[in-house]
Amino acid sequence: MPTPTSLASIAFFAIAALVGAIGQYLYKSGADATNDTWQSYALNPRLAAGVVCYIAVMVLFVAAFKRGGALTVLYPIYASTFIWAALIGWRAYGTPISATNVAGMALLIVGMYLMGK
Repeated sequence: MPTPTSLASIAFFAIAALVGAIGQYLYKSGADATNDTWQSYALNPRLAAGVVCYIAVMVLFVAAFKRGGALTVLYPIYASTFIWAALIGWRAYGTPISATNVAGMALLIVGMYLMGK
């Protein structure tokens, strides 16, 4: 019988989703600040912070799996990254969130629930 998914594992994946979305924002804002030189990439603090975010995501994944949990429960939670990214884009760049986007977010949430059931 599979190990039940702990609440700590679920929390770690939820945090990883938010940290992953922050990493995406840092990649975007870091890319906006680059030019055609390799130094603008290699010495860009936002790009470096984005990499740190993705390392943190992997650490959170490992910590979650150590506490037990099914992939079919945990990975759908990480899909909320798309929702966080849309909200960050709206706040940071004024990217509109349409009714269609909201419907997609709702479907993601329903899908996460159904996959975890």
